Amino acid sequence: MLIRTPSEMGALIRDQRKARKLGQQQLAEKVGVSRQWLSEVEKGKSSVELGLVLRTLEALGVAIGFAPAEVTNKKRVPSIDLDSIVQAARGKRSHE
Repeated sequence: MLIRTPSEMGALIRDQRKARKLGQQQLAEKVGVSRQWLSEVEKGKSSVELGLVLRTLEALGVAIGFAPAEVTNKKRVPSIDLDSIVQAARGKRSHE
């Protein structure tokens, strides 16, 4: 599944919450946010804290990945090695 907009991310979170038979209040408590915050995310609010969105996905057992935009056009492109990018960034920070 490709997620391109905050509304699509919200739909994914709502779908996965319902698939796990969790109410908004239950998931909000599990994540450590308010029910109102979760409701806004599910509606596609664009100005939410990324860390909380990632924590919400983790609480749902949902992993996310990254792909070049060209994938949406069904072209074959090399995959992105996110682990290498993160490792390189950590290495740079330790040398600064």
